[in-house]
Amino acid sequence: MWLSNFTLVLPNEVVSEGSVRVEGGAIAEIRPEPVAGAAIDGGGRLLMPGFVDLHGDMIEREIAPRPNATMPIDFGIHELDKKLAAAGVTTAFAAVSFATESVYGHVRSLETTSAVIEGINRLRDDLLIDHRVHARYEITNVGAAPALERLLKSDQIDMVSLTDHTPGQGQYNNLQSYILSISERRAISEEMAAEMVAKRIAMRSNPDIEAKLKEIVALSLKHKLSLASHDDDSVEKVAEMHDLGVTISEFPVTAPAAEEARRRGLWTLMGAPNALRGQSMSGNLSALDAARAGLLSVIAADYHPAAFVPGIFKLADMVEGGLPAAVAMATGNAARSAGLSDRGEIAIGQRADLVVVEPGDINRIRATFRAGRFVYSDGTLHPLRALAA
Repeated sequence: MWLSNFTLVLPNEVVSEGSVRVEGGAIAEIRPEPVAGAAIDGGGRLLMPGFVDLHGDMIEREIAPRPNATMPIDFGIHELDKKLAAAGVTTAFAAVSFATESVYGHVRSLETTSAVIEGINRLRDDLLIDHRVHARYEITNVGAAPALERLLKSDQIDMVSLTDHTPGQGQYNNLQSYILSISERRAISEEMAAEMVAKRIAMRSNPDIEAKLKEIVALSLKHKLSLASHDDDSVEKVAEMHDLGVTISEFPVTAPAAEEARRRGLWTLMGAPNALRGQSMSGNLSALDAARAGLLSVIAADYHPAAFVPGIFKLADMVEGGLPAAVAMATGNAARSAGLSDRGEIAIGQRADLVVVEPGDINRIRATFRAGRFVYSDGTLHPLRALAA
């Protein structure tokens, strides 16, 4: 089937009135002009590769939208699937956490996290988009290691990140601010919050942490998974993670950490919401500042997948390479950093995972294709011939 008269965002250029032929779920041909008899006429709308989201925290909100309102896991996965398709995401790594001491409570327990991972793998073939699992290993939670090891050995994990949320460093380097945030979120006194924080700091002295960390890393590398580090806050932390085998620096907290990650050849990942808002919600490094300095290579949904499109357009105005370079952060760069070579570009032989965007004051997603099939449309495009093909 031909998709004709689109503004194509190719890896290194933007082509007006171009056309793409899809065959067998892949891109078979690209032309720089419209073609007659096409299944869909884009009317000049943008055609981008589908977004590859390496870090999405949204599944937790689908299964626990309020503290005392728990939904069935399978229901939550299907609901998130629809929302991601509508946001242009065609490959999604659900970032699920083994962090029982988290403020998110039971949704990050060993039982719930394991059930979510197993649910994603069980439902994968019935979902609109390609869902994968990004397991976040909180290194102080050594009790989670056996569960994660079991899931790794059964090939249910697609990516692993190493996280250390010990207060006083990383994302939570300001102890007093962190204590206040715990107090507010849990509706407890500052004294109680301070006691909780002190206990979490004490967990970091567990002598088993380093041994378990090395075991998880070794098992991840044995299964040829991409390894990420989370909230790198210093040159020394980046060096330590790089030496372990990490290839992605997720949400670097400071510019020196991002600079060191880039110097060492790591992919640097930050949130699309950060790019859209122009600032980190935690007061850390701005994605826009990182992009201006040439330190940003991948953006992820983080907690809000709808931020991809506006975030891309903000980045396009400031990065070398313009729109193609900004789009690559959510597509080709993201795919390559996760070891995926079959998607992320409008190029012959690549999967026909595509997003139709109508530019304007609010850039709107009009349709999403996975392997050449509609998985979302707002009705603006008329897919009758495409559905019959």
